[in-house]
Amino acid sequence: MNIALRDSTLPTPVEGEGYLSSLNAEQRAAVEHGEGAVAGPLLVIAGAGSGKTNTLAHRVAHLIVKGADPRRILLMTFSRRAASEMRSRVERIAARVLGDKAAALTEGLTWAGTFHAVGARLLRDYALEIGLDPAFTIHDREDSADLMNLVRHELGLSKTESRFPAKGTCLAIYSRVVNAQDELEPILAKSFPWCMGWAEELKQLFAAYVDAKQAQNVLDYDDLLLWWAQMCGEAAIAEHLGGRFDHILVDEYQDTNRLQASILLALKPDGAGLTVVGDDAQSIYSFRAAEVRNILDFPGHFAELARVVTLDRNYRSTDVILAAANAVIGEASERFTKNLWTERSSRDLPRLVTVRDEAEQANYVADQVLEAREEGVALKAQAVLFRAAHHSGPLEIELTRRNMPFVKFGGLKFLDAAHVKDVLAVLRFAENPKDRVAAFRVMQLIPGIGPSAAGHALEAMERALDPALGLQFFKAPARAEADWPGFVELYSGLRTKSSWPADLERVRLWYEPHLERIHEDAGTRRADLLQLEQIAAGYSSRERFLTDLTLDPPDATSDEAGPPHLDEDYLILSTIHSAKGQEWTKVFVLNAVDGCIPSDLAVGERDEIEEERRLLYVAMTRAKDSLHLITPQRFFVHGQAARGDRHVYASRTRFITEPMLERFAQTAWPPPSQGASGRSPQPNIRVDLKAKMRGMWR
Repeated sequence: MNIALRDSTLPTPVEGEGYLSSLNAEQRAAVEHGEGAVAGPLLVIAGAGSGKTNTLAHRVAHLIVKGADPRRILLMTFSRRAASEMRSRVERIAARVLGDKAAALTEGLTWAGTFHAVGARLLRDYALEIGLDPAFTIHDREDSADLMNLVRHELGLSKTESRFPAKGTCLAIYSRVVNAQDELEPILAKSFPWCMGWAEELKQLFAAYVDAKQAQNVLDYDDLLLWWAQMCGEAAIAEHLGGRFDHILVDEYQDTNRLQASILLALKPDGAGLTVVGDDAQSIYSFRAAEVRNILDFPGHFAELARVVTLDRNYRSTDVILAAANAVIGEASERFTKNLWTERSSRDLPRLVTVRDEAEQANYVADQVLEAREEGVALKAQAVLFRAAHHSGPLEIELTRRNMPFVKFGGLKFLDAAHVKDVLAVLRFAENPKDRVAAFRVMQLIPGIGPSAAGHALEAMERALDPALGLQFFKAPARAEADWPGFVELYSGLRTKSSWPADLERVRLWYEPHLERIHEDAGTRRADLLQLEQIAAGYSSRERFLTDLTLDPPDATSDEAGPPHLDEDYLILSTIHSAKGQEWTKVFVLNAVDGCIPSDLAVGERDEIEEERRLLYVAMTRAKDSLHLITPQRFFVHGQAARGDRHVYASRTRFITEPMLERFAQTAWPPPSQGASGRSPQPNIRVDLKAKMRGMWR
């Protein structure tokens, strides 16, 4: 079902405000929506490469230029970096009209950030009204899993006769139930069928997990949304909250979950001042409980009041790339009607390249990348995209063999490193003495302190009127007597004489001897901690630093061939999910075959198939000038341990149908005149070796 909701009242560009003159008619309609009256609900369907970020920044700047109070504008993005870049853009745009005043006004745009970060701030603001201690700390995913595991053990579920789900699985189930706003049983049946037999025990575990979090005054990621949503369930608080903001703008609305949508509708039930921007064709995060229906159903929430503006002019890709991408997404069962168009014409059709196997796929990509580099296309302007992280394995080997530098995205987070988590745990424990996960991690860094001793120390802290005083009077085990006083002195100082960011330096100096003892590569890890101190200098307080870093940790790259630096050239390898929002001159998509795109794990239900189609569309629309979809005829299947790992034969992805083939240049590699990887053609002979083998024993 296609939803034809194209705005029919678009103005043609006119002279006037110079800062809007660069916008096309559709962008300007979105920016000026509601001018001269209370703005009703606005949905901006922003196609790939259509200038979505530029349009949203212009809308915020236009509101400020027209007199809106920036302190009463709530802007929600999906990363802290995006929010920061948006504020900078808004200031530059507004400065064309307001001059020096723009900086002062955009300084007031303090309510710009992620859903989780905004939720954390609001929960601290309303903590006393909702029975929450405002000094709560926030657990990241690993800490939450550790607490889940502790509760699981206390309930005896780690010693069940048949194996109970692991801590990570339990947390994933809990998170899905919370964010999808669904019952446990349907979630288990759809996403965790192997856990169906544990439904009652899981409910018991989750209840105890909630009790543990409240006793320790900690919230996890999901709580920041859940508490916010529950708070909005109280009519008086919801009205007060909604009244704090004249305008609420949400980016990437197709990636919101039901919980986030319920928050928005509670804040602005009539849609007044509400703007959401997104693209249903790029909704690819259902594994995080993102709900594409949020954007599809948005107009229906407000009857005839909602206005829909479609941005369908693409400024990124060539016309032939867009034609192929439009054909793919045009087969979607339900979408907003939108066919991207561009003035960038080209005769270089997207290539559909057939190769023998993954080894030849790796050779093809490496050859093409080097050829493009010789023609002046930097490695950084080229990207290789894939459905799952392990799909790039053969290519990584080939790039390493050829000494071609690359960086792979979708890898580890900087804050996942053990030594960084140790230092942050000290700060979190000082911020919140009830945080048992942080406390256990920190105390067990000290030789001679195990779980039992750490538990006794925490009990001593709980009995004392002052936690630091309780720690001072605790008698540590004999083996810890040498190191314990230094820790007590550090902790007492952090609690009573806090000075930011000097606190982090004090923690690092205390931690360094333990770093040397625990890790062989202490020098490299110390450099990470110094980098952490540089990051800390940009924050006004310890609480703000811990909150922001937990909610939006900086990415780290992984699987590097050689040590590329920021000023060096290197090829980009990325999962399609991590590539969303990015663009490159030349894009290669690996394994464009059934079993990979769509994944063989996502062919059960129509909704899953539709998301896989959108995933291919996102990959294709990352390309500016050149697009290569590669289809190995034979590829390796991972995770078949029970039957032995195996190779399978594959067919072209079902999302590129026969009628679409005219939009691609179909080629085979290597060419028939050349053998695989430049080898001589194989001899044209056939020998029945099986018969010879049988004959040996007759």
